Amino acid sequence: MAQKGVQLDRETFSCPICLDLLKDPVTTSCGHSYCMKCIKAHWDREDEKKIHSCPQCRQGFTPRPVLLKNTMLAELVAELKKTGLQAAPADHCYAGAGEVACDVCTGRKLRACKSCLQCVASYCDQHLQPHYESSVFKKHKLVEPSKKLQENICSRHDEVMKLFCRTDKQSICSLCSVDEHKGHDTVSAAAERTERQRELEGSRLNIQKGIQEREKEVKLLQQEVEAVNGSADKAVEDSEKMFTELIRLMEKRSSDVKQQLRSQQKREVSRVRELQEKLEQEISELKRRDAELKLLSHTEDHNHFLLSYPSSLSALSEATHSSSINIRPLRYFEDVTAALSAVRDKLQDVLREEWTNVSLTEVDVLLSAAVPATRAGFFKCPQEITLDPNTAHTQLLLSEGSRKATYMKPKQSYSSHPDRFIFNAQVLGRESLTGRCYWEVEWSGEGVKVAVAYKNISRVEDECGFGNNDKSWALYCDKNSYTFRCNNIYTPISGPLSSRVGVYLDHRAGILSFYSVSETMTLLHRVQTTFTQPLHAGVGLYYFGATAEFGKLK
Repeated sequence: MAQKGVQLDRETFSCPICLDLLKDPVTTSCGHSYCMKCIKAHWDREDEKKIHSCPQCRQGFTPRPVLLKNTMLAELVAELKKTGLQAAPADHCYAGAGEVACDVCTGRKLRACKSCLQCVASYCDQHLQPHYESSVFKKHKLVEPSKKLQENICSRHDEVMKLFCRTDKQSICSLCSVDEHKGHDTVSAAAERTERQRELEGSRLNIQKGIQEREKEVKLLQQEVEAVNGSADKAVEDSEKMFTELIRLMEKRSSDVKQQLRSQQKREVSRVRELQEKLEQEISELKRRDAELKLLSHTEDHNHFLLSYPSSLSALSEATHSSSINIRPLRYFEDVTAALSAVRDKLQDVLREEWTNVSLTEVDVLLSAAVPATRAGFFKCPQEITLDPNTAHTQLLLSEGSRKATYMKPKQSYSSHPDRFIFNAQVLGRESLTGRCYWEVEWSGEGVKVAVAYKNISRVEDECGFGNNDKSWALYCDKNSYTFRCNNIYTPISGPLSSRVGVYLDHRAGILSFYSVSETMTLLHRVQTTFTQPLHAGVGLYYFGATAEFGKLK
């Protein structure tokens, strides 16, 4: 009751505006008291309305009242302070909506600062002190304020649930353990929490490890983005320089040709002009002599005619005949045009043939994309392969939509082609492989070579065989064993024999893998290298009757 009285006095002598003890108290004509500063500030905000009111009862005052300090009230507040009256808690110390209130406070409840799991109650700072000061509460478990304390009370026995039933996976009280949970695997809630806490920490460690790994991958991907951007920027800069050089070279060649043509034009015109002037001079001279002869022919003096006739003829100089003038048709510069046309055609051929090496291929920014672990995983990057008849050896018969090759005794009626293999019974696929892809080859007979190769692998030399050079990689399969071959180096391979071989290629990562495929997949051999050109799938066959077919992946 004493506590209640102090609380009442505290509220009685508190300013309704600032909720603190009155300072320089004043009392309005309606009987309510405020701090001088608080009520003046309140009325200052109402000056524009020209009507001033009491913040509590809303009674209006006109004009604004002149307030004087309430001396008696001020002395009373001062006296109460000496007897231990404290300032009222600030408004933000009281429990608001959605906050946990102290279960001990009466009247307006203060905000709880802790909840006790044993007491099943929440306490403010003041009412929590016994838990810190008395040994009776020493073992009580204090937690952050919670509204769910009643969840710790057994709804059947109204007792704190301190046990955990592992059989039914639920919290129980001590009475439950000897009642409906009798004979069950029960432990203290604290022990169960400790074990679950260890599991939780283990899970957190795994999660944190996963976060760290992914952060590393994100960092690597960022580095890859920067590398891609840097490489692309440099490639663009270099390509612009090279194209500029090419354009300048073409412009220079064009200027040179133009200058040469104009010089030759000038020489030819000058030569023709000289001949033309010479002929015109001869024409003038001939016309003059013709006039003299004409005049002589009309003279009537026989003696004069006879005396002049020999000298007139002997004075005639030999004329330049038209047959001595080399008049060519209008083909002076056609040889230059023909030469330029041939250069243009060659340049176009070069651009067409080499442009695939200049063209950008798809960039896979995943630095080290994981190799699939299952056949279904490989089927996420399937590659359809069709065989190119222009590369097929003349004794290979292509069928099943150019997916199957069979080694035949009679030669096939293939036309001559520079891409055709001459010395080895092998064939390349049409598709240019540059990304991540997977395909399978079903084979039969005495043996086959399952391979990948660059398109520019030799066609006519004996070294053109798959695996006999540094431009191809081949798995040799026969009925008894596997052998991997590259650059004419043999590597024996152990693994389950199967008539189906899977091939996985990650061109950018430089990974090439061969698998034995049956009910399961077994890795036979993996190559880690750097591929400098697009690859093509290929097969080679040992003996007549052998077949190799690229399967359709579903």
